[in-house]
Amino acid sequence: MDCIKKKKRRRPAADADGLETDKEYAERWLSIRIIYFTMFLMSLGFSIVITGVWPYMQKLDSDSSKEFMGYVVGANPFAQMLFSPLVGWWANRAGSIRQPLLATTALFTAASAAYSALEVLPVPARKHCMLISRFLVGVSSANIAACRSYLSAATRMKERTGAVSMVSLAQVLGFIVGPGLQAGVTVLGAQGVALGGGLRLDMFTAASWINVFLGVLNFVMFLPAIFKEKRIAAREAMLRQGAATEEATWKQKKPDYFSVWTLIIAFFVLVFNFVLLETLGTPLTMDQFAWTKEQALYYMGILMSVGAVIACATFAAIGPLCKKFEERRVLIWGGFFLMVLGRALYVPWGPDPPLIASENTTVTTSDGTESVGCPPSQEWCATTPSMTVFQMVLGFAVTAIGYPTGVTLIQTLYSKLLGPRPQGVWMGLMTGSGCLSRFMGPVFVSYVYTRMGTLWTFGITTSIMAVSMVWLLLFQGRLIVPEEEDDLRRRQANGKVPSDPSDPERPEEDPDEDVAEDVGEDPEATRLQEIKTDKG
Repeated sequence: MDCIKKKKRRRPAADADGLETDKEYAERWLSIRIIYFTMFLMSLGFSIVITGVWPYMQKLDSDSSKEFMGYVVGANPFAQMLFSPLVGWWANRAGSIRQPLLATTALFTAASAAYSALEVLPVPARKHCMLISRFLVGVSSANIAACRSYLSAATRMKERTGAVSMVSLAQVLGFIVGPGLQAGVTVLGAQGVALGGGLRLDMFTAASWINVFLGVLNFVMFLPAIFKEKRIAAREAMLRQGAATEEATWKQKKPDYFSVWTLIIAFFVLVFNFVLLETLGTPLTMDQFAWTKEQALYYMGILMSVGAVIACATFAAIGPLCKKFEERRVLIWGGFFLMVLGRALYVPWGPDPPLIASENTTVTTSDGTESVGCPPSQEWCATTPSMTVFQMVLGFAVTAIGYPTGVTLIQTLYSKLLGPRPQGVWMGLMTGSGCLSRFMGPVFVSYVYTRMGTLWTFGITTSIMAVSMVWLLLFQGRLIVPEEEDDLRRRQANGKVPSDPSDPERPEEDPDEDVAEDVGEDPEATRLQEIKTDKG
C-alpha cells in the first residue's frame, strides 16, 4: 500500500495562532492516522471474505443457495446502516469517540473469530451462524460515521481535503486488497491445517483470522496511552471569524443541499456498482468459465490485487489532474464515465452459451471432485451468450480506475460543500448511503443475476450509471465550492487568471511552493491541501 512517495517536511508555521503546541500537533496527527487505519480495516473486514463466502458456505452446508449467500453478504452493510446513527449518538453523548471505538473494535474481533469457527457447529446451524457473524461485523463497522465526524473536527480547513482523500484511499484499498489477501491464503487449500478443538486454518478461515489479528491491533491503538483526541476545527473557525461560539461560525453560511444530496446519491450508485462486481465475481467466473472453487478464488484474488495497484496509481494521479482540471470534471469523466464503460464491457459478447454443469463436467481437484459450469437451475445459462475472460479483465481494469477516482472526489467535494460546520450527521448520511448500496448489491445479485442472467444484470447497472452521469453533467454548475469561486474571482481581480469565463485556465502556481507528494501520510504537507482547496 506504500504507493505514494513520502517526503518529509518541516512543520509549517501554523501555530502562530496559538491553537496547539508541537506536542499537540504530533498527537493530533497520530490520532488521524489511526482513523485512517480503522477505516481501512472496516472496509477490509467486509471485502476480505467476500470472494470466499460462496465456496465456504458450500463447504459448511452443501444445500446452501446463492440467494442465502446474498443475505450473508448483505448482512454486513445492513447492520452498519442500522447502527451508524446509534454509534454516532453514543460518541456525541460521551463527548469522545474512544469508548464507542473500543467497543466496536472488540466486537469486530470477536465476530471475525466466530466466522472462522463455524465448522465446530452442527451442519444445519452453520449458514445461519455465518449470517449472524457477518451481521455483527457490520454492527462493529458502524464506527465509520464516528470516524468521519472526528476527522472533520480534528483537521484544519487547509488539511481537510488531504485527510478526506486519504480516508477515501484507505477505504478503496480496504475493499480491493481484501480479495487479494484471500487469494494469498488459497495455498492452504480447503482442508488446511487442524488447530485443535475442531478449528481449522484453511483458505476460507485464514482470511477471517487476519481480521482477528488486525482487530486486536486496532483495539490497542485506541487505548489512552496512544490515541489522544484533538479537536481543532471549531477553535480555528472561531478564531478566523472572530466568533464567540462555535455555532456562530457555521450558521453564517448554509450549504447547497441540492448539491449535497446529489453527491450522496452519486456515492450510492458508485459503491453499489463496485460491491455488485465484488460480490458477483466468484460465482460469475465459476458459472461463465467453468472454474473450480479454488481456481475462482485464486484468479479473482489476483485480479483484485492488480486492481489495488491500479487504484493506488490512480489516487496518485488525482492530485495532478485536479491542478489542471476542475474536480467536478475529473469526477464526471475520470470517475463516472469510466464506471459506465466498465459496466458496459461486462455485457456478454461470447459466441456460445456457457458450459452447463452436469455429471459429464465433473473434474478432480486437490480436495476431491467438483462439478463445474453454469447450474442447470439458472435457465438463462442455456440461451445467454457467455462472457470472455478478456472482457472480464478489461472491464475490471477500467473499473479499478473509475471507482477510486469517483469515490475520492465525491467525498472531497462533499466535505468542501458542507463547509466548516460540524459534519457528524451528514457523514452519517453519506455512510448510510454506502451501507445501503452494499446491502442492495448482494441482494441484486441473488435475484436479478440468478434468475435473469448477465444481460439483465449488466444492462441495468450500465443504465443506472449512465443516468447518474447525465444528472451530474446537467447540474455540474451546482458542484462549485463557494470559497473556491470567491477565491477565483479575487485572483481574477488581481490579474492572476484570465477573467474570460470561457477560458478554463487555472490560477498560476507559486514556483517557490514546496509541494509534498504524500497528502495523508505526512501531515506537514499542508501546502498540497492549500493548492487542492484553492484550485480543485
